[in-house]
Formats: sequence, structure tokens, C-alpha cells
Amino acid sequence: MARPKPQAATLASPDDTETQFYEALQQGDLEKLMAVWADDDEIACVHPGGPRVIGAAAIRASFESMFSNGRIDAHPEKIRRVVSHTVAVHNLLERIQVMTDEGPRWGWVIATNVYVKTAQGWRMVAHHASPGTPSEMQEATAPASVLH
Repeated sequence: MARPKPQAATLASPDDTETQFYEALQQGDLEKLMAVWADDDEIACVHPGGPRVIGAAAIRASFESMFSNGRIDAHPEKIRRVVSHTVAVHNLLERIQVMTDEGPRWGWVIATNVYVKTAQGWRMVAHHASPGTPSEMQEATAPASVLH
């Protein structure tokens, strides 16, 4: 069964697509979340500390599992964009609220989202997230003395 896609006008830019992705996480809305992904067998997702997940069915299952524990209170911050006519790469920090025995706490995730322009509008083709720390809030923008 084909998954429903929003009208192209609602995903008219990479920022529109990113907004819908994070709204879907915050609402725990699997259909809305999957609607931002491209119809491509090679779409990929890496959750913090997890393996590479390839394809819509596997990505859907991974988010379905995450949503079984509730919504994901993720907020994109400090977004850096590289955009061309057909591809956009966003590097950002995700501020994640988690509930602990002591109450709500904030954690950080470093994420890269990749979007492509399709006939249906901008769609996500990759989401790669890695665990972060509060020190990630301070960005290193000057050239480093050691390159890897």
C-alpha cells in the first residue's frame, strides 16, 4: 500500500519538510513523519547509538518502536544549511526532553538531515543522529589545529 504524501505546496522548501519532521516527532504522528521521506529504496536513518536503517519499511518500524514509548520531544536548534537547487543538507542540534525520576531533563543530539527536491516537493533522504553533550551548544567555527 502506498503511503499518503502531503501536497507539494506543504513541503515547498527544505525548511517546510524539516518543520513537519520535527512536528511529527513531537506529536508522535507516524503517518506525518513518514510523509516527509522520499519514495526511494535507499533512504537511510541512523538513530543515536543505533545501526544504519535502510528503506521506508525499516525506517517506519524503527520510529514505530520509538513512538511505542510516547512522542519524541525533539526541538531543532542552531541549524546550519547548505542548499542547492535540488539538494539541501541541514546540520543541527536537537534539544531532547526526557523524563527521569527527578523530573524532566534535557539532552542533546547532533543531527544531519538531507533533503532532495522531487516532483512532490522536498523530501528527506537521510537523517543521521549522534549522541551529543551540553558542550555541543558551543560551536567550533574557527579552523582546528588538528585535522582528521
